[in-house]
Amino acid sequence: MSHVVIVGAGQAGSALAVKLRALGHEGPVTLLGDEPALPYQRPPLSKKYLMGEMELDQLFLRPQRFYDEQGIRVLTEAKVIEIDRAGSRLLLDCGEVAYDQLALTTGAAPRALPAALGGNLPGVHLVRTLADVERMAPMFAPGRRVLIIGGGYIGLEAAAVASKLGLRVTLVEATARILQRVAAPQTSDYFRALHAAHGVEILEATGLLGMEQAADGSIAAHLGDGRTQVADFVIVGIGVVPNDALAARAGLACDGGIVVDAQGRTSDPTIWAAGDCARFPWRGQSIRLESVQNAIDQAEAVAANILGAGRDYAAQPWFWSDQYDVKLQIAGLNTGYDQVAVRLGTAPGVRSHWYFRGTELLAIDAMNDPRAYMVGKRLIEAGRSPRPAQVADADTDLKTLL
Repeated sequence: MSHVVIVGAGQAGSALAVKLRALGHEGPVTLLGDEPALPYQRPPLSKKYLMGEMELDQLFLRPQRFYDEQGIRVLTEAKVIEIDRAGSRLLLDCGEVAYDQLALTTGAAPRALPAALGGNLPGVHLVRTLADVERMAPMFAPGRRVLIIGGGYIGLEAAAVASKLGLRVTLVEATARILQRVAAPQTSDYFRALHAAHGVEILEATGLLGMEQAADGSIAAHLGDGRTQVADFVIVGIGVVPNDALAARAGLACDGGIVVDAQGRTSDPTIWAAGDCARFPWRGQSIRLESVQNAIDQAEAVAANILGAGRDYAAQPWFWSDQYDVKLQIAGLNTGYDQVAVRLGTAPGVRSHWYFRGTELLAIDAMNDPRAYMVGKRLIEAGRSPRPAQVADADTDLKTLL
């Protein structure tokens, strides 16, 4: 019976292993993770878990007994050093594992600041793993000063949590506006105002020249506008990079992620990839999606294809972000948009931004507006596009667009 080995014990790896069993695979399944913990949820780490609203055991996707009952062998603290493709085996820091089919669900790692800018100082933190969050949790005390580098969703979510916990928060973004890479100016304006209302100082178009640590442990950050910002600690949220080094060393095709075909197969027919690390074809593009939804859906599609389903993965991108009392829901990808239709809701703070390329609806950002999000998502998935003026008109009943 075929032995399926999965490298990467995160959301995608766990979903793939579970789906193999659900689809009737009776051969051995081994899940390898380099962290000491069982597979766990990452989104709540820097939100509910950090705020004390979620216990550690609630983070875990499944308890140990589930994996035992399903016959899924989970090896924690197992670092894969090399893929021996000729010998169909993995060389680990603690031995080796042979495979018949191999799945890489290695995820992504936070982009670090260069050491020359002070990125290696003790008070500078990245946010990705349970260990990262537990290391910086003691710093989240009321009155503390935190400097956040990066105005994407990672940085803004960290700012929201810090503000809610009573910290003094300054966020620095090097580009002209927060969320510049992922959202329209209208969405940037909405979240800039939201954070300002909660006392967060946002400095846009402001680069970081360097940081140094004082004897008392505080950090002085020298900014491009000439000021020096002093903080008790720093959080870096400047994006992530796919963990494709292991695949690249094995000679697999990589291009800002592990390149796979529509079914999730790499350039080696016995090796597959899914989740944040995988670059796959989508509507004439080559994309990589960083989301829980994609990690689960793509991993389950790969599990089916390992067992011979032969079906292409049809991604339906959607994302979310929680900041203060605002739930942002995003459907679609806005790449190439040339106009945005703004629809105001019936209550303060409720609105949606609809992205169009010409007459084609590409994506939607919905702030505390689940109805607009649901309608927009269904339209995008069906390939249907209302007129921008229709969605911007508050008198339009969105359900009629379906």
